[in-house]
Amino acid sequence: MRFAALALLLLAAPAAAQNGAPFTIAETGQTFHDIDDAVQSVRMGTATILIAPGVYHQCTVQAGGRITFKAVQPGTAIFDGTTCEGKAAFVLRGQSATVDGLVFRNMAVDDGNGAGIRTEMGDLTVRNAMFVDSQEGILGGEPTGQRIVIDRSTFSGLGTCDAATDCAHSIYLANRGSVTITNSRFERGQGGHYVKLRSPNVSITDNSFDDSRGHKTNYMIDLPNGASGLIANNTFVQGKDKENWSGFIVVAAEAHDFSADGLVVRDNDARLAPGVERSPAFVADLSGDRITVADNRLGQGVRRFERR
Repeated sequence: MRFAALALLLLAAPAAAQNGAPFTIAETGQTFHDIDDAVQSVRMGTATILIAPGVYHQCTVQAGGRITFKAVQPGTAIFDGTTCEGKAAFVLRGQSATVDGLVFRNMAVDDGNGAGIRTEMGDLTVRNAMFVDSQEGILGGEPTGQRIVIDRSTFSGLGTCDAATDCAHSIYLANRGSVTITNSRFERGQGGHYVKLRSPNVSITDNSFDDSRGHKTNYMIDLPNGASGLIANNTFVQGKDKENWSGFIVVAAEAHDFSADGLVVRDNDARLAPGVERSPAFVADLSGDRITVADNRLGQGVRRFERR
């Protein structure tokens, strides 16, 4: 019965959008014209907000509760160019948030860190999402055991070192818990790193990093404070237009706050784009810790490991 009721709501949501109320609380059927009004109605509760197809020049700040933001049809609910607090389309500081099937594009703010999602508190799950042509895709983190999971998402045309005081990146997270990134695609970076994580525990598996059309990009994966965990079954292509081409994966380039003992980098495929001739390190390490680099398929010119 509960499944049938939810199915009816899923079918009804596009009709609600046509009537001018595209945001529906799945549990109650209540509809809203503005995403932030829907979010504020949840208060400290738990809710799923169903989002009908459309292009929305809106943003929201989640101050509490556990909220799932779910597109009725993945890829058709688009948040375009509007940010809250000079930060992001979604500023999240509730107990937890899940973002499912949404598109974020054209996010820019004065400090160069305009993002689709800014996570400031609470666990975060992102799946089936797209982040396109913005200064940053996902930014934030909190100094606690926060868990962040990103799955089956696309990051395209992100990052900048020109508009930001420091560089902006496709994903830039700093938390004391863990970050898991799976089954996602990174492409056409416009500066900075594709993934930059200041987290002690990382798992980055089954992703695609295509830098062949990148512009002034740096590393594919930057773990600037060190990290342990797993980087496996990813494919990497380094393009020609690089600001820093010296490494694909770089560990502890800025500090050694987290041990990299036990970090495993295995079963990846890393190559240079056609016509690119240089000799970057696949893994460059400044931590001096025990890192396992094994069974990776490296194209011509790519060196397995470099201790800096």
